[in-house]
Amino acid sequence: MGANSSSISELPENEYLKKLSGAEPISENDPFWNQLLSFSFTTPTNSADLKLLEEATISVCKSLVEKNPRTGNLGSLIKVFLSRTKELKISAECQNHLFIWQAHNALFIICCLLKVFISRMSEEELQVHFTYEEKTPGSYGTECEDLIEELLCCLIQLIVEIPLLDITYSISLEAVTTLIVFLSCQLFHKEILRESIIHKYLMHGRCLPYTSRLVKTLLYNFIRQERSPPPGTHVFQQQTDGGGLLYGIASGVATGLWTVFTLGGVGSKATSQLEQCSPLANQSLLLLLVLANLTDAADTPNPYRQAIMSFKNTQDSTAFSSSNPHAFQINFNSLYTALCEQQKSDQATLLLYMLLHQNGNVRTYVLARTDIENLVLPILEILYHVEERNSHHVYMALIILLILTEDDGFNRSIHEVILKNITWYAERVLTEISLGSLLILVVIRTIQYNMTRTRDKYLHTNCLAALANMSAQFRSLHQYAAQRIISLFSLLSKKHNKVLEQATQSLRGSLSSNDSPLPDYAQDLNVIEEVIRMMLEIINSCLTNSLHHNPNLVYALLYKRDLFEQFRTHPSFQDIMQNIDLVISFFSSRLEQAGAELSVERVLEIIKQGAVALPKDRLRKFPELKFKYVEEEQPEEFFIPYVWSLVYNSAVALYWNPRDIQLFTMDSG
Repeated sequence: MGANSSSISELPENEYLKKLSGAEPISENDPFWNQLLSFSFTTPTNSADLKLLEEATISVCKSLVEKNPRTGNLGSLIKVFLSRTKELKISAECQNHLFIWQAHNALFIICCLLKVFISRMSEEELQVHFTYEEKTPGSYGTECEDLIEELLCCLIQLIVEIPLLDITYSISLEAVTTLIVFLSCQLFHKEILRESIIHKYLMHGRCLPYTSRLVKTLLYNFIRQERSPPPGTHVFQQQTDGGGLLYGIASGVATGLWTVFTLGGVGSKATSQLEQCSPLANQSLLLLLVLANLTDAADTPNPYRQAIMSFKNTQDSTAFSSSNPHAFQINFNSLYTALCEQQKSDQATLLLYMLLHQNGNVRTYVLARTDIENLVLPILEILYHVEERNSHHVYMALIILLILTEDDGFNRSIHEVILKNITWYAERVLTEISLGSLLILVVIRTIQYNMTRTRDKYLHTNCLAALANMSAQFRSLHQYAAQRIISLFSLLSKKHNKVLEQATQSLRGSLSSNDSPLPDYAQDLNVIEEVIRMMLEIINSCLTNSLHHNPNLVYALLYKRDLFEQFRTHPSFQDIMQNIDLVISFFSSRLEQAGAELSVERVLEIIKQGAVALPKDRLRKFPELKFKYVEEEQPEEFFIPYVWSLVYNSAVALYWNPRDIQLFTMDSG
């Protein structure tokens, strides 16, 4: 930004910026504002460009922080913006480029300044900058207006009321970004903010009635994925039909006072396709996640979370509950399509998790879809590429599967969906496989990856819980899926034996030497035995409930029958081994009767015949395996840092100095 500036480096010496940050108060009616706001440039859309801009203007910002309590120039700028937004809707309808252009520029400057202010002071200090009122000497006790609430309310109105057109795209994006910046005070606190002036304004007073409309608009921005218009669309275009005196004057101001410049992308971090194509969709989703994860007020639950928990399908004609004033309707088909298409990003996966976990209407709709593979396959791909994903993204994908597998209808239907040529699955060519078998393969692969790399008990538990939920409905398991179930058990068995041997050797060594402390092998052994027990219960559940549907699993069980021998008499597994031992003995006997050197096809035929002949009452019944996802007692301790790490790492429209961040460490983001 700079009058007659040819480079960003000249911005600190720009006369208009120096006057804004100077010692003289500027009235909101001063012609200066028309001059200041008549700049034209391509709005920065990535954090690298904004870093260059912030570094160039930091001296101006510091000067304003120092002098604004006496001049009130920030307040004057905000009042100028507020006055111009009053006719913004009409300007959009009338294609008034001038009005929208200058309003956007005002908001862009406010956002840049606000970000510096918030990173350098407390909310109480910030409020002082927003409540300046010029007083005549000798006057006392005059009420000063608080511009924070007025600006917040104006931004929300702008987002929900201004139609999204090429000429309004930039100001809509800037409004969403400015709200994120307002809420970014959380980034500069190690502890979760439970009392905040900004939160209070957003959850009470003038902002509250807009809750459902804001959530709905942000969701629709995500759904529509509107692409950013070509550069310069929001700036004056040469019109063939003239444009009048006002246009000519403004155009002269634009070219005469400010040089048009584009911020270079030197050092830009790679922008994802989603962020590049639709920055508004990306920022809207981030703002939605931030709002949904604000902590509840002492007297009021978070209204934005309430809105997300209760919205309904546009085709749902049932009455809204009077207990929730923030409910609304949205097109579930469009939402479902967007969720399926955008799962490559953490934020879209987090939104899907929130909706499935918190909104019963969405969960019921998703589980009733006949094209559930469109949603499940992207989730499986996240888990398959676990090495390339951050741990939070993997957790969210896994919990989504756990929530889905709580439904028996889902567990049955996934085995009826037949997939062709899964190109991203590299371990084996899968020309044809059911969605259920593929899900089993990917979850088992995740367990094996976790065993050798991260060794996270939480990940293990959720993977096994999802398999357990599905086990009673296993149907026509692919031979490779059946093999992998038994292979996982084999891996666990070997690990069990290894730890047992280490414990024995350690115990012998401790008898001869009292100097070294004894490693806690008992705890390791206990964890492995819990996992082995769970795997045996999963196999047992399948055999008890759907033996005749799974000849490939019986085949794999018989092929590796020696694996189970050591667990028959183990006190931790004796009960659950009874059914598995019975199945192995029953089918082994039938195979022996059929003779030696049987083909694979003949063995499978004997298994299918035996499955019909095996009396069901011979298999002992165990309680049904059912695991339900339960959120942590204080979920905000996980979700708030996670959401802000997504905002921080987003390559679009925001930059913060990593040295200033307190909420999380840079390597954990």
